[in-house]
Amino acid sequence: MADERPRPGGFDPYVSNIARMYDYYLGGKDHYEADRARAEEAIAADPTLVTLIKENRAFLGRAVRYMAARGIDQFLDIGTGLPTQQNVHQIAHSVNPDARVVYVDYDGQVVAHGRALLARSAGTRMIQADLRRPREILDHPEVRDALDFSRPVGLLLVATLHFVPDENDPAGIMAELRGELAPGSHLALTHASADGVPDVVAKVVEVYKKTSAPGTPRTREQVTGLFGEFGLVDPGLVWAPLWRPERPVDMEEAQRIWFYAGVGRKP
Repeated sequence: MADERPRPGGFDPYVSNIARMYDYYLGGKDHYEADRARAEEAIAADPTLVTLIKENRAFLGRAVRYMAARGIDQFLDIGTGLPTQQNVHQIAHSVNPDARVVYVDYDGQVVAHGRALLARSAGTRMIQADLRRPREILDHPEVRDALDFSRPVGLLLVATLHFVPDENDPAGIMAELRGELAPGSHLALTHASADGVPDVVAKVVEVYKKTSAPGTPRTREQVTGLFGEFGLVDPGLVWAPLWRPERPVDMEEAQRIWFYAGVGRKP
């Protein structure tokens, strides 16, 4: 049977877009009135949402530095979103200037912005592809040209998988991605969960039903399963601020950050 899943749609400034909303949360400029209005609706549902997004971004930085410090010098970042400050290639290059990074997103606007930003950045690529079709990502000529899958890769899916509904089989997608990676590869991901503050998360989910990509929060057990054979490094799967923090953490505040975060290593 042919794959009849829809391809990414065209640019529409009148539909609230999750990448542009994320940009708004981070104080960027690449968003429109529809995005700002929906983002403010989400913030009204959870007043800590901007803090959550910033903690998610901070985890990404820590995870990339962790991997780079352990010899990972090639990264595949899927669902990268609009370019912002301290992108993966900048973080990786601060540890190893020769690190290579391939960014992947299905959103045409994201890819156009990314390619413009990366035009003068050595060792970086940006491709448009759909996470729901992992084979297309893995077999993409630019991915194959930039990354050597016989060596360890750092795979990043940060605030991405909760936008993949159950009917698209996120566990199967992850199994295919993990299966391509060499021993010693690392996987970093964050994922929304209603385990901690279910009432708050339910309100935000309702808001996101009116955006370009509704969300699906998952339990700790479900998120852990996405790592498969990759063993979680200390401190395991925790709320994002608690993963190897670089500053003191307010435990009460951390419990309100409803993104699980973790890094796994392939044996």
